[in-house]
Amino acid sequence: MSKLTYTLTELNALSIDDARFAFMNCCTAARWAETMLNSRPFTSIQHCHSRAAEVWNNMEEVDFLEAFDGHPKIGDVSSLRQKYAHTKALATGEQSSVNSADETTIQALAAGNAQYEAQNGFIFIVCATGKSAKEMLELLKIRLRNDRETELALAAAQQALITEIRLNKLLNTSDTDN
Repeated sequence: MSKLTYTLTELNALSIDDARFAFMNCCTAARWAETMLNSRPFTSIQHCHSRAAEVWNNMEEVDFLEAFDGHPKIGDVSSLRQKYAHTKALATGEQSSVNSADETTIQALAAGNAQYEAQNGFIFIVCATGKSAKEMLELLKIRLRNDRETELALAAAQQALITEIRLNKLLNTSDTDN
């Protein structure tokens, strides 16, 4: 079984299967993970982050949608446990504010997510770290006004932030350690 965190040296030395698993825990877009896998060895944590951003910026809509599919719907914490168990460790804390939200807010998030998905064809993606459930609900309401093209770009940018946070967790670093 793979570890949850690695030093950069350990990440560079992982077997192909273990490295693929580690990268898929950060972002479930297979092409992104494969490219990161093949980009090793990284010379520094900053190199790893720079490469991750570069690879993400060259992804296409199909890759974005695959990455988005690797997320539970905001407010649907049970889907995190069921469908996305393999990303649970690195995703821990991303939606922790939803766990303590009142039922009205959770229901509004669920309804807004259903509307958003029907409108855009993918779930609402937001970097939830540090945001309360009410803040996420307000962001969702604002973003429901956007067209699909705008939302795809916004969601892809949010995914990049989420991936960066998960890479930091994978490498057991903080934003200031980059």
